[in-house]
Amino acid sequence: MFQAGLLKDKTFVITGGGSGLGAEMARRFAELGARAVLLGRRKEKLDEVVAQIERAGGSASGYPCDVRDSAAVQEVASRLGQVDGLVNNAAGNFLAAAEDLSANAFKAVVDIVLNGTFHCTSAFGRRMIESGKGGAILNIVTTYAWTGSAFVLPSACAKAGVLALTRSLAVEWAAYRIRVNAIAPGPVPTEGAFSRLLPDPSFEEAARNRIPLKRFGTPREIADAAVYLMSDGAGYVTGDCLTIDGGEWLRSGGEFSHATDFDRDNLKQMLKAIRGKEK
Repeated sequence: MFQAGLLKDKTFVITGGGSGLGAEMARRFAELGARAVLLGRRKEKLDEVVAQIERAGGSASGYPCDVRDSAAVQEVASRLGQVDGLVNNAAGNFLAAAEDLSANAFKAVVDIVLNGTFHCTSAFGRRMIESGKGGAILNIVTTYAWTGSAFVLPSACAKAGVLALTRSLAVEWAAYRIRVNAIAPGPVPTEGAFSRLLPDPSFEEAARNRIPLKRFGTPREIADAAVYLMSDGAGYVTGDCLTIDGGEWLRSGGEFSHATDFDRDNLKQMLKAIRGKEK
């Protein structure tokens, strides 16, 4: 679907680039010709992904950086040359009852997800503005950014803020030819995430059954969507959020969507019998 060299001569910064979706997006960007600049807290993880990219013939570099630290982000931005795009992927999350949350626990997630996104968007967005060439910013949110969700209160609040940031800047920074979009992934198995959010196999089975396509997404599917939104081919797309969840959030909101779990032939017979009684 994507031509070789599609992202040639582009420099993309990816936060949380040492693992999971961030690493997969960095590898995919580099595979298509971009220079991938990875930010993350653990140098050894960044070095590992950079080495993978370079062995495959791509271009990459890694900068240990905590996105919660505005000065650290600004310092990295000052060391880079032209920046054509930014992916705000760094995140933190855990399951907890809201009444058991401490102020520090709430702040820890919001600092990474919302404040970190602002710090990076501000620092690298200014570089795009100064260059006069525009650019693309992509924020990784979640489907409960619209609805909220029990037991992940800090993440739900922070991701809703990131979605508002996406839509606000899409309008404000269009004057600088900077596009700002988001991706809302559904369940995608990545390093560490499933062990924290789906700690029991029964949780995984229940999560899979909520998805109309009856499977989890893959990191490559998210990465390919990111390629599109960051590429010139999406030049007229801004302020949007692309949901990639196999239909999960639509099914969850439908009053009778749970009926898709039933055997279809038996369901049809039951519905036919109900209609027959109404006549």
